[in-house]
Amino acid sequence: MNCLKIIYDGIVKQNPVFVLVLGMCPTLGTTSSAITGMSMGIATMFVPMCSNTSISAIKSLVPSQVRIPAYIIVIASFVTVLQMVMQAWLPSLNDLLGIFIPLIVVNCIILGRAEMFASKHNPIESLCDGIGIGLGFTIALTLLGSVREILGAGTIFGARIYPEEYGSLIFILAPGAFIALGFLIAIYNRITAHK
Repeated sequence: MNCLKIIYDGIVKQNPVFVLVLGMCPTLGTTSSAITGMSMGIATMFVPMCSNTSISAIKSLVPSQVRIPAYIIVIASFVTVLQMVMQAWLPSLNDLLGIFIPLIVVNCIILGRAEMFASKHNPIESLCDGIGIGLGFTIALTLLGSVREILGAGTIFGARIYPEEYGSLIFILAPGAFIALGFLIAIYNRITAHK
């Protein structure tokens, strides 16, 4: 398979948020601003890149009876590395994302890609899939966080666009995440319907 096509599919045709509608916990929980959405997306992208490649490399060594537990151990190992790096070098970001970093272990996007793609393809293709799915997730979270931040606070990446008093607090709160996500999915489906 072509690596660029695999990446494109992960971003557009199999976008985890807008198409597959997976990983809703971090999608809705960490996107109150563009920076937190982008940060969560980038942090999450590291895990499928590494875990897909590793799972693809060891797939013939893992008995089918313990396939899922073995995949979870691989994924948990990379999440642990990610969290330790963030605690050491990015403590404020680690505090900002909080519980959502360890929850990457049980993110259905990661385990789903391990089972559906990495276990059936070679390590290079699996790495490309991890990059594509990770980029798709990062783009979706950044876009959702940007929309919520603009409508709720009047800022984008912290830069003021319009006076704060014109912002609508609901978009910063949990109901605003559902509203904004619903509209973004509808817009995404409208744009990609003819492709």
